[in-house]
Amino acid sequence: MITSPDNDKLKTIRKLQQKSWRTKLGLFSAEGEDLVGPDPEYILRAGVDVEPDLLDAVSTLGSGTRVISVHKQKWAEPRGDFLVYLHGVEDPGNVGTIIRSAHALADATVVLGPGTADPYSPKAVRASMGSIFARPPARAPLDHLAGHKVALDVTAERELRDLDVTRPVVLVLGSERGELPSGVEGVRIPVHADSLNVAMAATVALYEVANRMAADG
Repeated sequence: MITSPDNDKLKTIRKLQQKSWRTKLGLFSAEGEDLVGPDPEYILRAGVDVEPDLLDAVSTLGSGTRVISVHKQKWAEPRGDFLVYLHGVEDPGNVGTIIRSAHALADATVVLGPGTADPYSPKAVRASMGSIFARPPARAPLDHLAGHKVALDVTAERELRDLDVTRPVVLVLGSERGELPSGVEGVRIPVHADSLNVAMAATVALYEVANRMAADG
């Protein structure tokens, strides 16, 4: 059992809280028994592999944790009939939630564009609830993606339900106040409030477009 805070595995977990180290090592950590993915580099369990207070000391959760696993980062190819492109989505919790919704509702790959948060940050990994393992993200410029590019835009005149879905589809999502890239068709989700959080809007759009695609065969 690990009894020293100077243990190399604990040191690595501390480093992985920083993006520069995640990039350098090509690794990330996942906290919680429900978030341990396949083929971990190693797993530390409180009271089994490491003293509980030492594991709590490297946890990013305020309440501590019982399990932390370390995994290799994986990146997918930006292919498929349905892709979700993130442009300037800076909150890692939103990025993780969108990865989860894309996997659950459309089995779609999320493609990271400029200014988007690291999907392998602790907050994004937690928000993905395991979908980061089942559907790893991809990286590519928008102009390298083939398909009908549709952006959610609160200022658009056309509504999402009026969209003609043509395969392949690239759903483009940006920050709530940021500018969307050019060359995309804008549609809006009609709401009674000013707007939806980008992750909530993504979930609505994923459900709508995935159902349309399924109905069309």
